[in-house]
Amino acid sequence: MTQLHTYTVRGEWSGDRHGTGHVSGERLSSALSVPTNLGGPGVGTNPEELLLSAANGCYLITLAILLTNRKVPYTRLELESEGFVVNDRGLRYDRIEHRPTIHVAPGTDVEQVEVYAEQAEHACMISSAIRGNVRVTVVPRVVVETSSNA
Repeated sequence: MTQLHTYTVRGEWSGDRHGTGHVSGERLSSALSVPTNLGGPGVGTNPEELLLSAANGCYLITLAILLTNRKVPYTRLELESEGFVVNDRGLRYDRIEHRPTIHVAPGTDVEQVEVYAEQAEHACMISSAIRGNVRVTVVPRVVVETSSNA
């Protein structure tokens, strides 16, 4: 049987492109505006950052679950994601690059962890939702912990 999960976000807006708004959900509450690099006031967050945040969070959680399920002894995950927006016939997200740093225990198969990092992107729900419209790449860095940096 298929399970259905629903999420609701509400938004409000006042003004033109220089206006401001607010977006909120069960655990989300933020001011909203056009970012300064696109000619807006840069108040709070913006849709570009929200999309990137969703992709970042989903990938990070998916990677943690995948590594845990594969019994990879990792100590911590860090993730920097960069979104590339182009203006060709209008603004559009072109690609997202995830750069995870995966801290693992000595003796861990680094090459296999890199494969898992790529698999996590394919299993991520947000990546699946944007696939075909936005290219998502993964550039993993695996750090083998030693007793001096653990």
